[in-house]
Amino acid sequence: MGRGRQKAKQTKVARELKYYSPETNYAQLERELAGRSAVDTKDGTSDEPYAQWDWDDEGSDEPTRQGS
Repeated sequence: MGRGRQKAKQTKVARELKYYSPETNYAQLERELAGRSAVDTKDGTSDEPYAQWDWDDEGSDEPTRQGS
């Protein structure tokens, strides 16, 4: 007993999530689909998340950080 209220609340939340449609930012979507980052890159940084690390090809397992 007592599960009716809990189930009704879960159903209500599930319905809200199912039919929720946030306002779409079409400019950001276009940038993402075009392959450009949503973050402004005017400062010369790369869009690659690990571009700051240069892996040594001489067999060392330690990365060397660029730009420090």
